[in-house]
Amino acid sequence: MQALYQHQLTGQDLAELRNQYTAEPEYATADPDYFQQLLGGVLEQIGELDGSLAQLLDRPVEQLDPVEHAVLLIGLFELQHRPEIPYRVVINEGVELTKRFGATEGHKFVNAVLDRAARSARAPEQSSAKSASSPRD
Repeated sequence: MQALYQHQLTGQDLAELRNQYTAEPEYATADPDYFQQLLGGVLEQIGELDGSLAQLLDRPVEQLDPVEHAVLLIGLFELQHRPEIPYRVVINEGVELTKRFGATEGHKFVNAVLDRAARSARAPEQSSAKSASSPRD
């Protein structure tokens, strides 16, 4: 999330961001393959992801807070391209990141947007989760 935030502010490319963040001590606790896939995937598809976000928002993408924008890009990428990650986990992680780094009430906005995104990107998963949790006659 921090690398995507930085990309928005500085315009640094994937190689610069990767080099900077892999040199950080915190990187030792990260999954390096996932970091590379996520950062590269989001930056490669940022135009398409922003187009999808635009359909889910009540404001232009350009008016998003950079932290919320970075979190939404990650969440949307994971919903669309990482089906092995349950949609509830994607939403929860986005909310938690926004609580930690974002504006005071930003997590509510992120939750609502990712929930709308999950309805279309993960409709079959949501349907099976609902039928599994509903009482049987």
